[in-house]
Amino acid sequence: MEENKTMEAGVMASNFIHDFIDKDLAEGIYSRVQTRFPPEPNGYLHIGHAKAICINFGTSDKYSGKCNLRLDDTNPTKEDVEYVDAIKEDIEWLGFKWDNVYFASDYFDFIYDCALKLIDKGLAYVDESDADTIRAMRGTLTEPGKNSPYRDRPVEETKDLFKRMTEGEFPNGSMVLRAKIDMASPNLNMRDPVIYRVLKAHHHRTGDKWCVYPMYDFAHPLSDAKEGVTHSLCSLEFENHRPLYNWFLEMLEIPEAPRQIEFARMNVNYTLTSKRKCLKLVEDGIVDGWNDPRMATISGMRRRGFPAEAIRTFCEKIGVSKAHSVIDYALLESCVRDHLNINAERAMAVLRPLKVVIDNYPEDKEEVISVEINPNKPELGTRDIIFSKEIYIERDDFALVPPPKYFRLCPEKEVRLKGAYFVKYASCECDEDGNISVVHCTYDPETRGGDAPDGRKVKGTLHWVSAKHSVDAEINLYDRLFNVPNPSDEEGVSSFKDNLNPDSLVTLKGCKCEEFIKNAKPGDKYQFMRQGYFCVDALSTPERIIINRTVSLKDSFSPKK
Repeated sequence: MEENKTMEAGVMASNFIHDFIDKDLAEGIYSRVQTRFPPEPNGYLHIGHAKAICINFGTSDKYSGKCNLRLDDTNPTKEDVEYVDAIKEDIEWLGFKWDNVYFASDYFDFIYDCALKLIDKGLAYVDESDADTIRAMRGTLTEPGKNSPYRDRPVEETKDLFKRMTEGEFPNGSMVLRAKIDMASPNLNMRDPVIYRVLKAHHHRTGDKWCVYPMYDFAHPLSDAKEGVTHSLCSLEFENHRPLYNWFLEMLEIPEAPRQIEFARMNVNYTLTSKRKCLKLVEDGIVDGWNDPRMATISGMRRRGFPAEAIRTFCEKIGVSKAHSVIDYALLESCVRDHLNINAERAMAVLRPLKVVIDNYPEDKEEVISVEINPNKPELGTRDIIFSKEIYIERDDFALVPPPKYFRLCPEKEVRLKGAYFVKYASCECDEDGNISVVHCTYDPETRGGDAPDGRKVKGTLHWVSAKHSVDAEINLYDRLFNVPNPSDEEGVSSFKDNLNPDSLVTLKGCKCEEFIKNAKPGDKYQFMRQGYFCVDALSTPERIIINRTVSLKDSFSPKK
């Protein structure tokens, strides 16, 4: 058994969930705290799951309890081992460790026996009605449901049919097992819910053993009980399911039954978290898989360069409540910037390079210039870069005819090269299409380090890289995948794909980076001076360096008008 651990930022501040738990412990209802995180392995985890992970693991950590990972694999047609492995990787990357890994399928025999107990108590029956008929009989919010003609089926007949369902005698969809509760209940979930269905499907863990599978509402409380969960923490959409959760536990006489507590989901604007819609983006090739850096999946954010600590801080900042709210994506980006500003190594990279030749700099001379690795962490020391006659600057940092208030390189102004010298414009060369291809400058050798001995000041400081001592890189400028706050099709939009941001990915090739970047490993993070925060992509190699922009230095996103 692995010890339950969280990273230093993983312990949650007190909230209404903890108030309930404190009361339960004080009154002796429970003598311990055990939670669980129970995702269905039918897709990759997203930013909303990050909140649930922090709540469940953070709560168990606060009370020195346990938190298990339980994969809810009750729907084998949509589940895959790939998703199981991805879920585990994401949780560990976020900084959490589970006590045990379980699967709902571990409890299939127990859950099946519980169904038999309900049948023996006269609290479950086999219904041969089709799905549409059952749905119609359920009634509406204002009209009570109608009893199924099979509702009073004798116990022995129900047991026989359920046994034959289990043995695979009947085709998919031909009959279901329903709990017998109250068709007139104001809570639709209590109107004889389906608890088992015929489903002849191969299961990734149990193979072809089962021809019937439990429904989530039945498997969930029983799995919690079997594991010894004390507090079942789930999102608010399950609040109306709580009476059903409690009914199953009460009717099956489960000792020390778990308590379900609901919290509001995390809704972040400009993101899409529906697994069905995310899968559509993947299948249609709109994104490069579940870990595309534009996706709100945890793996996508990791590939983009979002630090796990920043995501945990984000979850902590939004807090835990029962109130529905939409969180601004800019807050998430702000948490990322704050963390990277303190921790990311500084480097210089030129995204759209323009060659500069310093005419009066000696032809064969090269100078070593030391720059701070991270001004927030002086203990990291400095890194040496080479300055030479030919360098690259950003194309936008030169204007032959400058606009008003332009403080970068132009015929009228002197500028500072970061850590090096003052330079002035001398002339330029153009290519055959008339575009400026080379800028010639002169430098003041007395301004080494960026200061003039005569005290003159310049307003513009440019980053640069040596032409000879640089490496080429392919840099992906990522932005939000969607152009509107709510990209789903729930507001009358014909398709959530209509709201895609056409500028969510701009790929720049031939970018110039400091030479040491060739040894960078996937996942390494940098602040490129004046550009933003960047991360080496998972597919990057020394032969083909690929770097992703994590976030710009400040929020520059422009929503669709």
